Amino acid sequence: MSTVTHLNPPALHSSPAYSQATVAVAGRTLYIGGQNGTDAEGRISGGIAEQSRQALRNVLTLLAAAGAGPEQVAKLTVYLAAGVDPAQAYAASAEVWGPHPSAVTVLLVAALGRPEALVEIEAVAALG
Repeated sequence: MSTVTHLNPPALHSSPAYSQATVAVAGRTLYIGGQNGTDAEGRISGGIAEQSRQALRNVLTLLAAAGAGPEQVAKLTVYLAAGVDPAQAYAASAEVWGPHPSAVTVLLVAALGRPEALVEIEAVAALG
């Protein structure tokens, strides 16, 4: 497994939820395309909290399929549909993701590819 080094210089705000930057050792890289809160049958249901949990479970499933875990994730990008409460998404995400901060970008967008989708999460992981 590769190592992801977290950079959080004292001159910048420190958060337990994310790293300001990460350094991933060059090698095999896993790019996980945007995951909505879909179940195994492709259904999306529930509000932002339920969809966020499911989207991250989908990311974890793909990491496991590549022989990796959240500790190998260098970057997450989270797209939230306009009008949702980001605080609910963050709280739900922490339940599933645990204490594995990575570099994170969160964007509020007008809409996602599926009208019922409230969140989409993509990831980049260093596999070594």
